[in-house]
Amino acid sequence: MVKARSVLEEKIKELKKKRNAVILVHNYQLPEVQDVADFRGDSLELSRIAAKTEAKLIVFCGVYFMAETASILSPEKTVIMPDKHAGCPMANMLTADDLRKLKSEHPKAVVVGYVNTSAEVKAELDYCCTSTNAVAVVNALKDREEIIFVPDKYLADFVAKKTGRQLITWNAFCPTHIKILPEDVKREKKFHPFAKVIVHPECLPPVVAMADAVLSTSQMAKFARETEAKEMIVGTEVGLIYRLKKDNPGKEFYPASERAVCPNMKRTTQEKILWSLEELKEEVKVPDDIRKRAKKAIDRMLEII
Repeated sequence: MVKARSVLEEKIKELKKKRNAVILVHNYQLPEVQDVADFRGDSLELSRIAAKTEAKLIVFCGVYFMAETASILSPEKTVIMPDKHAGCPMANMLTADDLRKLKSEHPKAVVVGYVNTSAEVKAELDYCCTSTNAVAVVNALKDREEIIFVPDKYLADFVAKKTGRQLITWNAFCPTHIKILPEDVKREKKFHPFAKVIVHPECLPPVVAMADAVLSTSQMAKFARETEAKEMIVGTEVGLIYRLKKDNPGKEFYPASERAVCPNMKRTTQEKILWSLEELKEEVKVPDDIRKRAKKAIDRMLEII
């Protein structure tokens, strides 16, 4: 098995060079996929890397909205996904029609949307945000009376508590993060009393309330590297644990819940990466009219942070 993996990895390496490609891998991907990454990170972080790289071909190992975001920021490049069927359930809980209806009910509201949305939804936003900067984006809108915040109601709850703002929200959530329960954190804390608890803001509010730090995945990687703590209980999708252990061999990381697995994030394999490089499939291309409108929301966010 290890030999087969190494042969596959060599083939991917050769073909990547031939195609002038770069492989971008989200923090939740399988270990074998992380092992062939040129860059690992969270969704927007990777899309911004895609825009800066000299590569003409972007192989995006994540879920569909992430590849769309890369296409929005790098229209001159070819963006492909090893598995185009890897979608985000949360992003699918809000359509552009849904958002237009919500906007019509609150015509004076400014619209802030999480990056975990489709390109069509991003085109309806005033501002995009990430779990890293959502609080900063909302704080920058102090002069606006009403703020619509979509789609994640739990990230919205976290932002509302941090900013003191009452937000108009949507009933969407991450099915993976809500599997992490307060009793999971209590159990792990009992086994590892000296461990720091770090959780993602997509988690349930009672879980967020138990955390020593509430962080995005890229912030978790930074926190793990810089903290003096030797043990951490990690409240996010379990795929991040592999990266944290690899980057910090002298520290221990425990998943808050082994059930926090995103099946769509696990659809990508080394075989599919090789196939995508061979066949140059499946391409993800955002239509130009949607791309330009969506990019405005991203650019406005980048002006704030």
